[in-house]
Amino acid sequence: MSGLTVAVVGATGAVGREMWRLVASGALPVSRAIPYTSARSAGTELAFRGTMMHAIALSSDTFEAVDLALFSAGASVAREWAPRFISAGSVVVDNSSAFRKDPDVPLVVPELNGEALEPGVRLVANPNCSTIQMVMALAPLHRAWGLRSVKVATYQSASGAGSRALAELMEGTRQHLEGGVETPNIFPHPLAFNVIPQVGEIDATGESIEERKMRDETRRILGLPDLPVSATCVRVPVLRSHSEAVWASFDEIPDPRRAASLLQEMGVVVEDDPKTSRYPLPRHAAGRPEVFVGRLRSDPSDPHGLAFWVVSDNLLKGAATNAVQVAEALLARGLLVRSVS
Repeated sequence: MSGLTVAVVGATGAVGREMWRLVASGALPVSRAIPYTSARSAGTELAFRGTMMHAIALSSDTFEAVDLALFSAGASVAREWAPRFISAGSVVVDNSSAFRKDPDVPLVVPELNGEALEPGVRLVANPNCSTIQMVMALAPLHRAWGLRSVKVATYQSASGAGSRALAELMEGTRQHLEGGVETPNIFPHPLAFNVIPQVGEIDATGESIEERKMRDETRRILGLPDLPVSATCVRVPVLRSHSEAVWASFDEIPDPRRAASLLQEMGVVVEDDPKTSRYPLPRHAAGRPEVFVGRLRSDPSDPHGLAFWVVSDNLLKGAATNAVQVAEALLARGLLVRSVS
């Protein structure tokens, strides 16, 4: 087919840059790409196939119809601009939380529920980064033994809060080492040499937004609307890649060795050799598109339980890679075609 016209909305952000890199690398059949950004970041240079392009502030004056729009610009921008792209004939894949709860918008991890991409789809929601890596590990185990509950503690990197959060961690680290005063703006407390047991606002029940996302999205993606999910989400002073400790309980008694095989068949990378201290690490996962699992073991508190450790680059499979994979799945199903000349 002829190449697509693709827009990346939020192309200068932490996730948007990865989306742009994947588009530029040839992950999709693209003939023309448009990097949209905020007015503040307009003019930022981005590489595209041997040339440099300048990011454009998205406005009514600069808006163009495209075949595919990949959004990573936040919920408010998505709510305003996704309908305008769709009305102009675009298919939109949005990485924000704007549409994840909408029952009419498919929430998709292509390896798990690609069948949700039905004819006529114009808008697809990318799940939360922490949810994606966890459900990638849970899905094959659920198919084998029947998932009945999940408990998870997350260890989420600074990049999950965007490029300004990364800068805040770097500057906070420098200030701390030099004996200066750290002044957090993105996080509620200094993150350098610290852990913060809060990701997102905390509601009246004591649950954070991120914890609620993990419960609601896991239920929806796995098709288990009543699945008990309990999460504690924690921000840690890691630049890139989220880690998770998961305790899953099943209808049948799981076998850790069989679990490793099932995960490998799914495409999950299993790194699990306690004798050599081999297990997934965020530094090793950074820059790689896979989900990694290790520390697979029976749960001594639950005969039907399995405990394991999950790590993945939150900017890639947790965001940009998954969005591009959604686009690839749309192409494979004939649901994304060139319509803009």
